[in-house]
Amino acid sequence: MYSDIYEKSGFEIIRELGKRYSDYRKRMGYTQKEVAEKSGLSVFTISSFENGSSTGITFSSFIRLLRAIDCLDEIEKLLPELPESPRAIFMKQTKNSKTAKTSLKP
Repeated sequence: MYSDIYEKSGFEIIRELGKRYSDYRKRMGYTQKEVAEKSGLSVFTISSFENGSSTGITFSSFIRLLRAIDCLDEIEKLLPELPESPRAIFMKQTKNSKTAKTSLKP
């Protein structure tokens, strides 16, 4: 059921993200220099992330990189908002039902 991602170390995952980021950047037609200017990060930082030599990128820097290539909306896929739990829905319905009944009393 789980993909092989669970067998990879954090460093391996970050290296793969760096490679994937490089592919996205290139496909969208951005140079590392353009991304550096848009993100405020150095070309060295971007290059190190993309080639896997630096796996210590901060989440804040990653967000800046996504913003620089117009892909920040993809961050929502990391932890999508959870739907309301069945228990919370039930509690709300129960509360609304009680409120409706008391407002009908003379």
